Amino acid sequence: MKRHVAAVLLTTSLIGVTTIAAKPAKPAPACAAGAVLPPDLANWSRAASSKTIYGYGESRAADWPSLGAARTTLSLHKAESLRYWLPPERKADVFKYGGMVPIEVKAPGRLVVALGAGAWIDLVRDGKLVKSAAHSHGPACSGIRKMVEYDVAPGRYLLQISSAPAASIDAMAILRD
Repeated sequence: MKRHVAAVLLTTSLIGVTTIAAKPAKPAPACAAGAVLPPDLANWSRAASSKTIYGYGESRAADWPSLGAARTTLSLHKAESLRYWLPPERKADVFKYGGMVPIEVKAPGRLVVALGAGAWIDLVRDGKLVKSAAHSHGPACSGIRKMVEYDVAPGRYLLQISSAPAASIDAMAILRD
């Protein structure tokens, strides 16, 4: 009889712990339709036509269209099929996606690359990684998940995306003075 009582007490206490652990999380704050973006990010709300990131062979083709200052949905490739110009600074997750897209910079300034999802990015120029100057999240409720900034000079750069969670990602590149 004493063993039955002990088993019931033990079961009851475990159920109580389970109940406490199963409390629902606080819901995320609701976003108002059309988040207000600062002027330099305003084109995030204006989607450009879809572009495909080239993920095979020569990663420096001069005729690729550049990523610009409007949100662009980029098609990505399975990581195992990619040959990056330089290996990503952080090892790519082979079960995720990635690709490359050029960025044309016309004047010196601060290049801001915005992504709609979490992914690793490297900026490459002349066969070398460009060191990032700042990292941040986009404005609340904007759809911008990640922003990375680089100090750049005029020229053609290659944005390498790795470890993206899905086969496409929204991206944009803007130049601040």
